[in-house]
Amino acid sequence: MNRQLTPRRLALVASVLSALWLAGCGSPGAVPGQLSGASGAVGSGPAPRASNAANARDYRRDAARHIYDINRSRIYKGQLPPVLYAVGTLQVNLDAVGKVQSMNWLRAPKHAPEVIAEIERAVLQASPFPRATRLGAVTWTDTWLWDESGRFQLDTLTEGQQQGD
Repeated sequence: MNRQLTPRRLALVASVLSALWLAGCGSPGAVPGQLSGASGAVGSGPAPRASNAANARDYRRDAARHIYDINRSRIYKGQLPPVLYAVGTLQVNLDAVGKVQSMNWLRAPKHAPEVIAEIERAVLQASPFPRATRLGAVTWTDTWLWDESGRFQLDTLTEGQQQGD
């Protein structure tokens, strides 16, 4: 029997592998809603200072600062270039003590699966997030602005973007 890898068979293999990747394959450390198999020690970081935010919109700043504190070397300094490599908007559902319960991509940068994995890994490794003392469980939504260098800013704390020519 001829088992040659024809273009049609290659396409079938690629689509199956892609579907498995998007499903997350039940990876260790994965939470519902992840698009990658990225893992992090969920809930193993030190407890950050609590947030006194009165609503989810105010909580965004505390969560963004927490991500920045943990990823200092990966934050893009200054205004971002006019063309970004990837932009993604992610909702993160946190329990009453700030641990990640699930993720929901509102806009996933599917052209850059490595960015999806890096964002999810950063979120998981940042857990627990600041405990929202006035809110209990909270959903944090932010847009990740990703440069081709692998550095990023969050829309909540962005320094803006340079004008294109």
